[in-house]
Amino acid sequence: MPHELPLPEPWASKGWKAKIFDLEGPEEPHLTVRFRALKWRISLRSGAFLDREPPGRDVPPAVVSHVHDNLPALVIAWDQMFPKNRVLSPEPEPEGVAGKSRTKESKKRRQK
Repeated sequence: MPHELPLPEPWASKGWKAKIFDLEGPEEPHLTVRFRALKWRISLRSGAFLDREPPGRDVPPAVVSHVHDNLPALVIAWDQMFPKNRVLSPEPEPEGVAGKSRTKESKKRRQK
């Protein structure tokens, strides 16, 4: 079941909607803002628009501000819906690199 972020008036009554859909899969964690047939995806990690088209400037600033103000609750909702693709999870390492990275501290100890 999708998680809906209720939008303030007058945007809600004009047909604007904001949801985390439940069939997103292994995509960048995001919220989808919809108006009629148009869709914009906003990253839950950065708060930025993920797509070039349609342009993000077409979304009313009050709607974008409302999304940004509610990011903490949206992150919780995403993480509950997609526990294998959490918002704050580290970016996956390229194949063959896992386990080979060293911290600066371990490099300093090794050099001594």
